[in-house]
Amino acid sequence: MRDKRNLDYTSFSTHYRRVLVACIDRDNDLGKNGGVETPVFGRDQCINAGTRLAIEDPEDADANAIFGAVKIYEELVTKGYETEVAIIAGAYNRGIEADEKISSELIAVLSKFKAEGVVIVSDGEDDETVIPLIQAMVPVISIQRIIIRHSRSVEYSYAVFGKYVKMLIYDPRYSKFFLGVPGALLIASGFATIFGFTREALAIVLSILGVAFVIRAFDIDKTIGSLNRTTPSTFIRIFSTFAGIMIILVGISNGISSIPDGAIAKGASISEIVTNRVIVGDFVHGSLTLIWIGLGTIFGGILLSNWFKGSITILSDILRLVVLGLIFIPAIQFTSVLTEKTNPFNLISSLFIGLAITLVAATFLFQYFRNKKGGEHLKH
Repeated sequence: MRDKRNLDYTSFSTHYRRVLVACIDRDNDLGKNGGVETPVFGRDQCINAGTRLAIEDPEDADANAIFGAVKIYEELVTKGYETEVAIIAGAYNRGIEADEKISSELIAVLSKFKAEGVVIVSDGEDDETVIPLIQAMVPVISIQRIIIRHSRSVEYSYAVFGKYVKMLIYDPRYSKFFLGVPGALLIASGFATIFGFTREALAIVLSILGVAFVIRAFDIDKTIGSLNRTTPSTFIRIFSTFAGIMIILVGISNGISSIPDGAIAKGASISEIVTNRVIVGDFVHGSLTLIWIGLGTIFGGILLSNWFKGSITILSDILRLVVLGLIFIPAIQFTSVLTEKTNPFNLISSLFIGLAITLVAATFLFQYFRNKKGGEHLKH
């Protein structure tokens, strides 16, 4: 069923007369399961697309979202609005590729219907992550989430639970992490036990977990998977990620070397080392600059990669670099507070100044990209 929050037509009746109802399908279930190409434009075409998806995959919530968008479209028509409805889809693996596809499809739809505002219809929070991207092109009037009514019986609860367990096992988007990583941990622990390295098993397990987290955090698996369709932007991202990680590792090594000999007492526990302000301060002081350069290299490579592709996400990429630079000075002052016991109010003031600069930079960048990419749609 649709979310009980109905559209408040009075809130925009005097400002927007040409309204687009956009159903967002970020992971492109419509194309993957229903075989329908997007964007889909018009009431009848949307109904046909929703019917096709419902036939091919009756359990998919996106079909209900499509029909919900058509219902909202009809409600707006009866209220006297000049309205159109469209389905906009991303890509199966979500991420930047999906957002770029949504951006291009929205531009194509707006070229057919010069909307003054848009009502976004989705079936969950994942689809709604593209709202800032849409907002940069056309004002978002309302967000309507379509909620499916489920049975409350225990049998159906187990059925729903089983469906998600099956997704974790058979869907490659989830199984490679939820099954692959625990599987690698079990194999490593088993071999360590067989060959008598029981004491080292914990270190092996932690190392595997660390590698898995780094690979997922920096999208290294996706980057490696895209090597068969490499572009200049892909090479930039690969090189910057590799160089950044190497610089960060050198920084960590330099931080360890900065700890004076004898500072760590023999037999000291991890908690005693971590809570020793001198040891932590010396480590941070020796590693901070290189770690920041490594992070800047990674973020800069992502920015250049998206810039070459003309992606609208360069807004967040630029802001990420700005925030990284602004945090550097407070991080140095944090080190001074630990090692030299300097006045902590200098650290607090630097944080507030950095926050103010971040807000100003975010506002400026948002307005700049909104005028550059969405201005022509806002004028109509």
